[in-house]
Amino acid sequence: MKRFIIFQWCAVLFFNYSFAQKDFSFPISHKVFEIEPSKTDARITEANTPHLIAYDTTIKQGKLLLFMPGTNGIALRGPKKLFLTAIEQGYRVINISYINTPAVARICKDENLEADAKCTDAFRTRRIFGTNEFPLIADQPYDAIENRLVKLLQYLSKIDKDANWNMYLNGDHPNWEEIALAGQSQGGGMAAFIAKDHLVARVIDFSGGWDYSAKNKIATWYAKKSTTPLDRWYGTYHAQEPMAKTIRETYLAMKIPERHIYAFDLDFPEGKKAHSNAIRNINYKKEWIDLLGRGN
Repeated sequence: MKRFIIFQWCAVLFFNYSFAQKDFSFPISHKVFEIEPSKTDARITEANTPHLIAYDTTIKQGKLLLFMPGTNGIALRGPKKLFLTAIEQGYRVINISYINTPAVARICKDENLEADAKCTDAFRTRRIFGTNEFPLIADQPYDAIENRLVKLLQYLSKIDKDANWNMYLNGDHPNWEEIALAGQSQGGGMAAFIAKDHLVARVIDFSGGWDYSAKNKIATWYAKKSTTPLDRWYGTYHAQEPMAKTIRETYLAMKIPERHIYAFDLDFPEGKKAHSNAIRNINYKKEWIDLLGRGN
C-alpha cells in the first residue's frame, strides 16, 4: 500500500513496495523515497526523473552508497536487489538521477578526440562537477551530479529530520569520506573519476566504460594517482561483454588490486546484455557482499 506524506513545501511519495519492479518489494522496515531533482533545485529541468533513496530504519545507519546509472539509465529502474544487499550491509542508498545522455563515448571520439586528447577528462568534469567549460554537451553547472547530490541531501535533511542526512554534507559539498561510490557503465566511470580526486569510503566500478585519449589508447586519467587508497577500489566486468578486455585494461591502469577485480561469467537471460549482468543477477549476491563490505 502506498503511504503519502504531504509537507508544506512539497508532496513526497515514499513506498514500502517497489514502484518499478513487479517481482521485487523492499521490506516493511525500509523507508523509500522517490524525489524529482527539480523539487530540490528549481533550476533543474533536464533528466528530471526521480532519484531513488532507501534505507532500513531498524539498523544502525552507516555510509551512504551513491549509485550512478549507466547511459539511458533511470534511477527508479535501478538494480534493487543489489540495493537491498547494500542496505543489509548497513548502507543507505541513493540511486541518483542525472544527465546520462549523450554518453562520453559518443562525444569524445573521432575529430573531437583528435582535437583534445583529454576530452573525456573535460566531459566527466563537466557532468560530475560542472566547474569547467565544455561546449560539446549542454549540461549546465546546476545539472552536475555533485549539485544534484548536495541539493538532494539538503532536501532530505528537511523532510526526514531524524535521519541525520547532514552527516553526508560538508557545507555545500558532499562529505565524500562518508560516501561509497558505485555505478554501472558510464556511471562506473563517474565513480572512478570522482575517487581519483576525492577521498571516498569505497568505489565499485561495474563495467565502467572505456575512455580513450587516442585511437586504441585508453585515457590518461586512468593512470592518475588516486586520492582514495587503492585497497578501497573494486572493479567488475562480464567475460562475455564486448569491451571486457578494455575494461580490464582500465582497471589495471588504475592499479585496482587483482583480488578486487571480478570477472563474472554466469549466463545471462536471452535478449539481455552481459554488460549489465553484474548488477542484476542475484546469483552474484556473495560477490556483491564482498564488493560492498560493511557500510556501518
